[in-house]
Amino acid sequence: MADEFDPEKFEDKYVHYFNELQRAYKNAFNHMKDRHDSELIHGIDQAVLNESEPFYEDGEFRVELPEDPRERIRGVVPVDDETFEETVAEYVDRIEAELHRTFQVDRPE
Repeated sequence: MADEFDPEKFEDKYVHYFNELQRAYKNAFNHMKDRHDSELIHGIDQAVLNESEPFYEDGEFRVELPEDPRERIRGVVPVDDETFEETVAEYVDRIEAELHRTFQVDRPE
C-alpha cells in the first residue's frame, strides 16, 4: 500500500503507484467475476479495460475507457448492448471505488 497518496505523483502513476493500480484493478475484477458471467467479465477486462486509463482530478478517481468499448468486444463475447453497457458502468464504478479504497482517499459525496 502506498505510504501516503500524493496527487502530483499520480501524474506519473505507473512509476509511483503501479502495484497499487494493479491491486485496485484486480480487486474490482474479483468482485465483478463473482457477480456476473465470467466470460463477459474476462472479455471486458481483456478487450476494454486493458487500455483504460485511471485519472485523479478534483479529489476523485475516474477511469477513462478507450474509444468504442462495445466494438472491442463485439463478436468476442455474445452479449446484448444493454447488458454490456450496464456491466461496464458497474465495473468502472467498482474500479474507481477500489482506487479510492486502495489509496485511502475518501470519495466525494
